Amino acid sequence: MLMAFWKKALICIVAIELLGNASGLVTFFSIKDWYASLVRPAGTPPNGAFGPVWALLYAMMGYALARVWQVASDVQLKQRAYQWFGIQMFFNVLWTPVFFGLHRMDLALVVIGFLLISIGFTITFFRPLDRLAAWLLVPYFAWVAYAAYLNVGFWWLNK
Repeated sequence: MLMAFWKKALICIVAIELLGNASGLVTFFSIKDWYASLVRPAGTPPNGAFGPVWALLYAMMGYALARVWQVASDVQLKQRAYQWFGIQMFFNVLWTPVFFGLHRMDLALVVIGFLLISIGFTITFFRPLDRLAAWLLVPYFAWVAYAAYLNVGFWWLNK
């Protein structure tokens, strides 16, 4: 049983890391020219901070998903939790190409708003299934809220 969980955890962590980092490839091509030319809001971290932070958050998200997968629980509740996890992951992956690829900071604000809402629902539906899984998503929510502040700042300072 324990081995089965760690297999699930490995699958979830690797899948989320790959998905999240795939969208980050767009960043690589914009960071040296377009992004470097932008006026930065106060509190913008150095570029080198984003990769490690996202790697840790994606690992925590994958581990949380594996914990929910492992729980023997109400099928409908698990399906809702999976749906919200998928929705938030969709907005997570969408934000990077919108902001860095399309250079649409305004549209990225809409995406990040939906991302925050969907993370909130994911936490809400994870909580009754596995409290630790829900708590593992709280730093992710906080980081995305911080990213939303940065997104607003970039948009405001560079309109």
